Amino acid sequence: MKILVIGGAGTIGKKIVEHFSKEHQVLVAGRSSKDYPIDIADSRSIKNLFKKIKKSGKIDAVICAAGEAKWARMKDMSETDFHIGLRSKLMGQVNVVRHAHKCLKRKGSITLTTGILADDPVYTTTSAAMVNGGVHSFVQAAALEMRKKIRVNVVSSGVVMDAYDKYESYFPGHPPIPMDKMLMGYIRSVSGRVNGEIIRIYS
Repeated sequence: MKILVIGGAGTIGKKIVEHFSKEHQVLVAGRSSKDYPIDIADSRSIKNLFKKIKKSGKIDAVICAAGEAKWARMKDMSETDFHIGLRSKLMGQVNVVRHAHKCLKRKGSITLTTGILADDPVYTTTSAAMVNGGVHSFVQAAALEMRKKIRVNVVSSGVVMDAYDKYESYFPGHPPIPMDKMLMGYIRSVSGRVNGEIIRIYS
């Protein structure tokens, strides 16, 4: 397969690229990529990337492991602060789906990324929890409209092992998710037949 990984230089993205590169051709996109630059908070950037991809031929799968949201107490957040997550994590991934399906082969797949905050929010995560939940609802609705038997899913993981030291204090009592276990969600979405699924990996 030919797979595009957006956010392929990040903590989760690197593991995704490492795994799928063993048997497939992987294109790595991100803000620091020279070959496939993209900022998912910028809709024009998304559109330009998929124009470039389409010119070189259709692909089999798109995985998005990018997106950010501001973490702070709600009383300390401005409307502009909330817009960070809305533009990036939510609309960024919505726009990935809007443009990616045009570049996919029949029966291709799109896999988005959220996290446990959609179902189990913690202190200072009003924005992140909101946008994660929005992505979940979007995926379930978008799956009903995909043509050419294209599938769209989202992987929602707990705090992964490689980021646990950074986030442990925010998630008391939450077990770290082994990277190999987290990868199973992406494998299931890309190589399986599920569609419109929120693939939860929380323990």
